[in-house]
Amino acid sequence: MSEAPAAEKTDGIEAPRPPRLTYAAALVGLEGLALLAGGVWLAVLGVTGDPDDRGQAITGGLTLVVLALLPLLAARGLLRRKSWSRGPAVITQIMALPVAYSLLQADSVAIPVGIVLAVVAVAALVLLVNSATTQALGIKGPGRSS
Repeated sequence: MSEAPAAEKTDGIEAPRPPRLTYAAALVGLEGLALLAGGVWLAVLGVTGDPDDRGQAITGGLTLVVLALLPLLAARGLLRRKSWSRGPAVITQIMALPVAYSLLQADSVAIPVGIVLAVVAVAALVLLVNSATTQALGIKGPGRSS
């Protein structure tokens, strides 16, 4: 399995990273940081607060912390132009859309959070499937082996 080079080289000179790839990495990284912060917050509340089920709160927090690793590693890979990183980044956005939808169904302060999450997920998906992004990552289209 071959990986894309760390950066495209043209006549021995490293080509700059396309801005769309940088923006996609930033959005994916922000989602990862938000998951990490939410997981830490939930775990801390589980330990120090008075939750209905302490074990469930701690387990939920640890689950979010572990889930944060996927977008954080994908964002790092996108910045380093690793072709494998687009898959986990796209999966993260696809998983974020139903979460955003469920937040939009709430009658609370969660509605603005759902709107932001939906906008970020759709924007990141558009940036991740953009032709400049796929070229920078060295991803070839179907049927293009060379």
